[in-house]
Amino acid sequence: MSPETIFNMHLILGYVAWLLCFRAYLLPRLKSMDQVEAHRAIATVHSFRFFGLVFILPGVVGNLPASFATFAAYWDLATGVLAILALLTVRIRPLFWLFVVAFNLVGVIDLILDYYHAVRVGLPALAGQLGTTYAIPIIYVPVLMITHFVAFYLLLRPQPKAVRAFAGHAAAS
Repeated sequence: MSPETIFNMHLILGYVAWLLCFRAYLLPRLKSMDQVEAHRAIATVHSFRFFGLVFILPGVVGNLPASFATFAAYWDLATGVLAILALLTVRIRPLFWLFVVAFNLVGVIDLILDYYHAVRVGLPALAGQLGTTYAIPIIYVPVLMITHFVAFYLLLRPQPKAVRAFAGHAAAS
């Protein structure tokens, strides 16, 4: 089997496994949580995206094309910093929500453009150059993309009447 085929199979199966996990365990839990707590949980996952800087760390990965590695590294860092800022501002709700939207927008744009750049530079054929960071696109990226979509779903879904009534009562107090 070619490296491209193996890489693509791993990537697809990474999404399948995470989607099954989310459907069975994580999405029901996130949907049952208070909206702020659910978004804090998602922000916590994304706060580790500083790890993407590993793509530009000499000696860790092989010769990845700079057009892929540099973009992926710095946009991951930006997403991680925005997620950390969301976590730090949870008590200042307008800022918290601003950072929640910001890290999700920046993060999903990053991942979509990373896929675009990966295809353009032929990353599946270079998968062996990733070394130990091979796990990032196979295991970590699928859960990141899925959590971005879940975050947008949670942001856009109507809140139950009881939650709206409680929030309105708390704001009036």
